[in-house]
Amino acid sequence: MISTQIEGLSVLERWLDEASSRSLLSEIDAMPWRDDLARRVQHHGWRYDYKARSVDASMKLGPLPSWAKALSERVARAGLSAEPEQVIVNEYLPGQGISAHIDCLPCFGPVVLSLSLGAACTMDLRDTEAASPQTHSVRLEPGSMLVLAGAARTRFTHGIAARKTDVVDGVRVPRARRVSVTFRTILR
Repeated sequence: MISTQIEGLSVLERWLDEASSRSLLSEIDAMPWRDDLARRVQHHGWRYDYKARSVDASMKLGPLPSWAKALSERVARAGLSAEPEQVIVNEYLPGQGISAHIDCLPCFGPVVLSLSLGAACTMDLRDTEAASPQTHSVRLEPGSMLVLAGAARTRFTHGIAARKTDVVDGVRVPRARRVSVTFRTILR
């Protein structure tokens, strides 16, 4: 496990092994993708309204697919979170990213988890309460599980710059297709 200087932020390396990651990615790719954002996305369990930044009872989609249910149960057994009931899958191709944000505080529970599949990328976090916020960069390797709790969940934005390379240990590393699987509980 990689812990950082940010309270509540950890990265569980190799949470999913390489063979399991490939198998999961095949199951995800067999499901329908939405392309109404700048990237492809899948919503499972509950739909999230990005424009209204809300989730309500009308957005219940039904039970999680079996692969998502199994991972949600594993998350709960490991004590990382209550059993997640909402999963969003995002696909990032080289040059795509996601703006810095905090997952909707009135919508989602105290822990947000994100499993990385495919390629690695660098995520940047910034403290919204700091007078001079610094960027904290975290490398997310394939099979790793990012855990955002405490201050990391409520005070720090997280985002992925839209670029085709990351700098790792002073070396430019090209990006490839990355898929994130984000697990959340719904606040009702």
